[in-house]
Amino acid sequence: MIHDSHTHTLHSDGLGEVFENIAEAERKGLSLVAITDHSHYLLRGNFNAYLSEIRRWGEDSEITVLAGIEGNITPNGVDVPDWMAEKLDFVIASVHEWVDRPEQYVELVRVALLDENVDVIGHFGASFPYIGYPSWEDLLELIALAEERGKAFEISSRYRVPDLEFVRECIKRGVKLTFASDAHRPEKVGNVGWSVAVFRKAGGKLEDLLFAPYL
Repeated sequence: MIHDSHTHTLHSDGLGEVFENIAEAERKGLSLVAITDHSHYLLRGNFNAYLSEIRRWGEDSEITVLAGIEGNITPNGVDVPDWMAEKLDFVIASVHEWVDRPEQYVELVRVALLDENVDVIGHFGASFPYIGYPSWEDLLELIALAEERGKAFEISSRYRVPDLEFVRECIKRGVKLTFASDAHRPEKVGNVGWSVAVFRKAGGKLEDLLFAPYL
C-alpha cells in the first residue's frame, strides 16, 4: 500500500536524478513511485527527454514507476497542455501562486477539478494557515465536484494537508487519495509516514487509493 505519488528531480527544482529517486523508493520498500516534475520547467522542448528517462529507468525497476507532472493552477486554467497530458500516466494540479483569501484558493481548485487533464489535486490547503480557512460548506462542494469528475486528492506529508476530517469525507464520498512526500531530494523520497497515518486514522482501505491496482 505504501507509495509516493509526488517527487521532483533535476528536471525541475529537485536535487537528484530520476534513477536516484527510484533507487530510494526501492530501498524503502515502496510499491510505487512517481516522478512529477513541475510543468513550467518542461515546456521548453525537454519534455520528451524527461518522459524517456522515466520510462527507461522504470523498465529496469522492481517497483512500479509512473511518469507524471505537477501543473500550476492559474486563473486561466492548469498549465498542462493536451499533448503533454496524453503522454503521461497522470497529472497533479497544485496552487502555487499566492492568493489573499481562502475563497480565491477554492476557486482555483474548482478550475482544476473541471480540467479534463487533471487527475490529482496536490497539497490541498497548504496556504490555509496563512490566508485563512474556507468554510466547511465550500470544502464539501469541492469534494462533491471531485466525486462527480473522478478526481483525487493527495495527502501531503510535506505540508501535512488536508486535515483528517477532509480525508474522512473523501473516503465517505468515494474520492480517491494518494500518498505524497513532495520530495525535492532523493533521500526524502518515500517519506510519507504522515500521509499513511492520517489515511489509516480516517478509516482508509486499499480500495480508497487512486493507485490501488499497482499496490
